[in-house]
Amino acid sequence: MMDLIAQTAGTLWTLLAFVTALAVIVTVHEYGHYIVGRWSGIRAEVFSVGFGPRLFARRDRRGTVWQVAAVPLGGYVRFMGDDNVASAGPGRAVDPALRRQTLQGAPLWARFATLLAGPVFNFVLSILVFAGFAVVQGLPVDEVRVGAISEAPPAITNELQPGDRIVALGGQPVATWRDIGALTPDLPVAAQQDWRVERDGRTLTVTGPDPMPARIGGVAPRSAAAAAGMRAGDVVLAIDGEPVTRFTQMREAVEAAQGAPLALSLWRPGVGDVAVTLTPKLSDLPAQGGGFEQRWLIGVTGGESFFTPQTRSAGPLEALSLGAGQTWGIITSSLTGMWAMISGQIGTCNLGGAISIAESTGQAASAGGANFLWWIAVLSAAIGFLNLLPIPVLDGGHLMFYTYEALRGRPPSDKALNLLTAIGMAAVLSLMIFGLTNDLFCP
Repeated sequence: MMDLIAQTAGTLWTLLAFVTALAVIVTVHEYGHYIVGRWSGIRAEVFSVGFGPRLFARRDRRGTVWQVAAVPLGGYVRFMGDDNVASAGPGRAVDPALRRQTLQGAPLWARFATLLAGPVFNFVLSILVFAGFAVVQGLPVDEVRVGAISEAPPAITNELQPGDRIVALGGQPVATWRDIGALTPDLPVAAQQDWRVERDGRTLTVTGPDPMPARIGGVAPRSAAAAAGMRAGDVVLAIDGEPVTRFTQMREAVEAAQGAPLALSLWRPGVGDVAVTLTPKLSDLPAQGGGFEQRWLIGVTGGESFFTPQTRSAGPLEALSLGAGQTWGIITSSLTGMWAMISGQIGTCNLGGAISIAESTGQAASAGGANFLWWIAVLSAAIGFLNLLPIPVLDGGHLMFYTYEALRGRPPSDKALNLLTAIGMAAVLSLMIFGLTNDLFCP
């Protein structure tokens, strides 16, 4: 009975997180259409978060009805003269004096800008969120200085202190944080290393943790680690009874298991020893020389050692540049992954549907507010990219029609528009069903 209650609570939490994330992303996307349309002289009749029966509505002084509908799985802006919520088709007949305020009667530049604004606003949301993380978390200072010290397992001695300037590791000089990463593979595999630091005008050697301990920095949604309840900050002490002190040892043990279940002994801050069992999943990953390779993964990334670098505040332009770079990385990886599936380089099981997205969102929310916000930014960039695909019924399909109109001097015929829109709708529905099937039947 308790298991059923816990399972039900987990499902409700996943649904709540998914609906919340979707509402944020959809609202930003549709607001992009709305505000640029308004600036371009196109009148919005309805701005809706959700579909179906209206739950709440308010009409503003411009005549736009702002509403929340009963089915929270999307949203739309209906402009004056639209036949449907997708703004597809020739549109309804309106007073000729008002036709300029419709999407169909507006100049080409206004229509193009209005439709493009939705995905662009999704990208802007992602950039701002990622930039915000850079501002709040800061960036490492140029000097190799220790910032905060974090809790470590009892067996690890950490004599490093905040403000220490690291000058050597294992007897080798250190000038940058990259030097530490380069030196680590040549260090003896041990839980502790010798660090030489400058402190209060003195130079001394202290005992500190390995630079790359088996400490979890992040847990991927829908991964074996997430299913087993692993968390960021967990430290892997042993796998199948074999001691683990460095993250690379964990990676080697997972690969060597070839998909067999693994028993992990963990240490968790504030909790102590924890035992979990999980089964690695075979995953497609980009290879260093190009293309893709298959590797066994449990879905974790390595974290920092038991101290953080001293940081500085990121400037606004620097933070925005970092945010734009991360957003562009999501767009390019989405495009690369899509092409890899089409060309057969990776399996089609890599395409998830609504269930996998909802589960990933729930797991991100369970990991904390920061993780949830980060995941919303990732989803926003991905959804912005998908909406730009040249498929009728998506924004990219409308933009494709507008491009045709710009080149030919006239829009496609109503017959062609209706046919292509029907094909686009069938393609989108087929893709959704395919993703849902993968969620249910792919390992």
